[in-house]
Amino acid sequence: MGKKIDKGGQFPEIELSIAGGGKLSIPSEIDTPYAFVLFYRGHW
Repeated sequence: MGKKIDKGGQFPEIELSIAGGGKLSIPSEIDTPYAFVLFYRGHW
């Protein structure tokens, strides 16, 4: 488990695999100061 992000803290740089192929690095590839990231576990 990583460290908690405090209010006003910076989101850590992570690389995610995208469904259907490809990768996304956040927050560096997000072009807006505000974003929502939804993690969906998928099939149980």
